[in-house]
Amino acid sequence: MYMQVESHTGTRLHLKRNPSIRSWSLLVGISSVGLAAAYYSTDSFGWRLFYVAGCLFVAMQNLEDWEEAIFDKREGKVTLKTFNLYRKLLTLCKGGQEQAVVLLSEIRDISVQEEKVRYFGIGYLIVLRLLTGISHALTQSAVLGGRSDVEAVAKLLTNFLELDMAGFHSGIAEESSDSEEALDKDDE
Repeated sequence: MYMQVESHTGTRLHLKRNPSIRSWSLLVGISSVGLAAAYYSTDSFGWRLFYVAGCLFVAMQNLEDWEEAIFDKREGKVTLKTFNLYRKLLTLCKGGQEQAVVLLSEIRDISVQEEKVRYFGIGYLIVLRLLTGISHALTQSAVLGGRSDVEAVAKLLTNFLELDMAGFHSGIAEESSDSEEALDKDDE
């Protein structure tokens, strides 16, 4: 699942994403290696503790982020939040959460983009394209497998932000201004 809908009203859309089952499986698997090394080792207690702590450290590095996106039409902004357990532990609770705020009026397009994921194939994510030319991914990591979940969320966002109609109206405005310029050149 790419992102789940927490709440959806006419003026507010709240999307959330938790670490995937693959991410949790990696955490348990790598931690188990550390526990097994400590259990079967004949080393001192300090080394056994090092085995467990080292494997837990590596396992937390591979854990995906908790992410959420709040689209609020009343405030006219999108708030993208990311929480990472690994950074939270490294900074001793002072950090670990990143936040980006984008104005809704700055978003001109929403698209699904492919991304190569090392060792696993191709993943998909949603990209917000802004008027300034900057592109910002909705989430930090891509979803492996089916593109349909990602496209469904992109369609929900496009409908919520009414971007399909905005693009249609701006296309008409561009065509009419181009035809007016052509008429003016013909008159000369």
